[in-house]
Amino acid sequence: MKHDDRKIKSADSIDELKHANERRVEELLNINNRYVRTQRHLEENHDIASLDQLKHSFEIQKDREERMENLKNIIAYDKHDQTNEIEALEKRIEFTDHYLQHNSANMEPDALENTNEKQAHRREQLKNF
Repeated sequence: MKHDDRKIKSADSIDELKHANERRVEELLNINNRYVRTQRHLEENHDIASLDQLKHSFEIQKDREERMENLKNIIAYDKHDQTNEIEALEKRIEFTDHYLQHNSANMEPDALENTNEKQAHRREQLKNF
């Protein structure tokens, strides 16, 4: 391989890493926004939610905390924790299945289709691990 080819490949992988980290930061911000909104909602409405709803919300929040921590580790140290990723993926599948069981009748058709597609993608990811 010529020296120029190595420079090009090196530049490409640096660009790919930058783009991947940009996506990770964006995902981290999205998860954090959902976490904060849910936390605020829990604080304001804890008295009207059922025990099951509260439990489910706390489980989702715990999952979000783990995902945010994992993304921070990936961005800062390029450390992927595959065990945590598999567990988090399994939890997201379980939580979303639970959500769909209780709310699919009230969801917009596009949102329902989108959620089902995401679930299929998550199951595919799980198979690939």
